Amino acid sequence: MTDSQFQNVKINRDRLWNDLHETCVWGKGERWGEGNTDIGMKRLTLTDSDKQVRDWFVKTTESLGCKVSIDAMGNIFAVRPGKKDGPPTYAGSHLDTQPTGGRYDGILGVHAGIEVLKTLNDKDITTEYPVGVINWTNEEGARFPISMIASGVWAGAYSLEKAYSLVEVGGGSATQKSELERIGYLGFLEASYKANPIGAHFELHIEQGPILEKSNGKIGAVEGVQAYRWFLITVKGADCHTGTTDFKNRSDAMLTAAKLILHSHNKATEMGCLASTGILTLKPGSTNTVPGLVQFSLDIRSKEDALLLKLEEALKAEFAQIAAGEEAGGLNTLGTRGRGCTVDWQLDTDSPATKFHEDCIKCVEQSAKDMLGTNAAPQVQRMTSGAGHDSVYTSRRAPTSMIFVPCRDGVSHNPAEYCSPEDCGNGAQVLLGAMLRYDQLRAEKGA
Repeated sequence: MTDSQFQNVKINRDRLWNDLHETCVWGKGERWGEGNTDIGMKRLTLTDSDKQVRDWFVKTTESLGCKVSIDAMGNIFAVRPGKKDGPPTYAGSHLDTQPTGGRYDGILGVHAGIEVLKTLNDKDITTEYPVGVINWTNEEGARFPISMIASGVWAGAYSLEKAYSLVEVGGGSATQKSELERIGYLGFLEASYKANPIGAHFELHIEQGPILEKSNGKIGAVEGVQAYRWFLITVKGADCHTGTTDFKNRSDAMLTAAKLILHSHNKATEMGCLASTGILTLKPGSTNTVPGLVQFSLDIRSKEDALLLKLEEALKAEFAQIAAGEEAGGLNTLGTRGRGCTVDWQLDTDSPATKFHEDCIKCVEQSAKDMLGTNAAPQVQRMTSGAGHDSVYTSRRAPTSMIFVPCRDGVSHNPAEYCSPEDCGNGAQVLLGAMLRYDQLRAEKGA
């Protein structure tokens, strides 16, 4: 195809917008505004609402002439034939959400991929190699607490046994395997890049940050993803009575945990990194009992692997000092020193800094220029993602890049997450062009 031909293949923006919101009836969350679509999402992975949208995905893609396969992690691969055989060029993302999520994180990427297939059918375009759409299982990690676990299994980063054995958060007993079986999405295809290779992977996503919006950017051509590590921190002290035990004789796990969480923030700030805690549990959970056991999540991030490891080393040493009642970061300057606690670290997720494939990045940039025309330069930006995505794992085994579009105020993982019809359409248009350009590049290289 020539440049003018690429420019003339247009998606149906209204259809994309309508399809996206029609499927949000499955897993409605909190209302945040007065509009018909001003309702967030609560579609946790492998729940009944997730099954409903999965069923829609399978039915829709089959109706478009795709062959649909489901692997042992419930990942769904819909493939449209090309002129030649070979690993497909995919658009991939996820349909599961956070407990208080929005309508665009992940969901937009899957719908844009389906809109690409519909447009190819509308225009009677047969690609050189197969193209398709992937719905990855449990990208969010909100119900079974390892994010991107299913694409990680596909890439060989996690064993199938580890993924199957994950137990849902919140005190339930369901495992990831039992829920795959329950909703009928424990597939027979091996969850492996060896058994099911990908030719290339493009992922459209809202930015989940404010950079594009604040700079009047339209498209982010994503070069890579920052490094992050997730830990479960366990603080052990001793239960005791709040009225009969003075401060000097307490081993207060909750007070210690609070100091550690604050210190992680301060240390990350000092080192130019990020640190966050999103889950905290304690025992025994009584008003008049000092907690003897606290567990909390710790999410640390940096653009550089080496800097992230330095932060981890510093936090491990200083957490131990703070828990023992020693001075570190000013956390034990005030108050009364008690008997101290112990701190244990468990690594749950390790995601090194990721660099995407230059050919894929250039296809995104050129597609954005096709859409935006002569004013493209200031509106197309190379970016690094602050959040993890399934593209992190696909990039280990296949050429990969991502496309970012603005979201209002940079808000995500929130019911009020919002991406305008224009920006949704822009992203899908760039996705279509990037996939077509990469397909042509593959044909030219004979790969």
